[in-house]
Amino acid sequence: MENKLNKLLVKKMQPQEASVVNENNQYPNIEIIEDIIKSLLMIIFPYQLNLENKDYKKIIYNKLEDIYKLMCNQIFRAHIVAYSIKKKDIKLTDVKAHSNKLALQFINQIPHIKKEILNNVRAAYIGDPAAVSGNEIILSYPFIKSLAIHRISHFLYLNNIPIIPRMFSEWAHSKTGIDIHPGARIGKNFFIDHGTGVVIGETTEIGDNVRIYQGVTLGALSFEKDDEGHTIRGKKRHPTLEDNVIIYANATILGGSTIIGENSIIGGNTWIINSVEKDMVVTTGNPNLSFRKRKEKSS
Repeated sequence: MENKLNKLLVKKMQPQEASVVNENNQYPNIEIIEDIIKSLLMIIFPYQLNLENKDYKKIIYNKLEDIYKLMCNQIFRAHIVAYSIKKKDIKLTDVKAHSNKLALQFINQIPHIKKEILNNVRAAYIGDPAAVSGNEIILSYPFIKSLAIHRISHFLYLNNIPIIPRMFSEWAHSKTGIDIHPGARIGKNFFIDHGTGVVIGETTEIGDNVRIYQGVTLGALSFEKDDEGHTIRGKKRHPTLEDNVIIYANATILGGSTIIGENSIIGGNTWIINSVEKDMVVTTGNPNLSFRKRKEKSS
């Protein structure tokens, strides 16, 4: 159904006029971005709509059209801000045309994103014996909302749209406690169990069928600096997880050259800054526990 709707959408949509922004109203609007996110989630997971309603397709179509119009303007605003920071001379008509093109590409990407997310729902159902159904996962698991937004923001990131990808990801972070940078590359059937406190950095690469638990950090070990002491940007700073890796709770894996080989298991509370070969199990030693009797309370 989504493909037919999108073909119709492409035929009907007209490029949107984006007014020149002034100094007092030049940034992407946080409230509008939030409205776009909520509409996108409703399209990807239409559980809030009456599926028996004969106007269901029309409702979805209208939402897509609204998203397109809003994204044209918000992408335009984001580009204007970016160009003003870089002090580049630009033609507003060129920026408008480019923003409209990106907004339409974004709309056409939604069915693919939805398909990816439904695969994540299946991975959660397989990986969590407490899960009763796919509907329960969609309605209640925070990682699904976070990952849906990540798939969307990653597309925007790859298309070099300024500011907005991070606005998307930080909205998801604030709602779920899961912090995924829009630049992170995440493969198929990814599952975050529980999710709270997970951090996935910008240059992280995650293969297929990977599962991680709460409190996991995939972060940077250090930042390279140039001769003037400025941080060098654009380098790979975060780890790579190959296919079928499992990372248990509160593990910390750091560094752009750190690779966790396929089929490996990283135990909880571990600190990893070197690569791990495939098919390995990494755990910490048993802690030294001290036991003593409680003192009797005096009467």
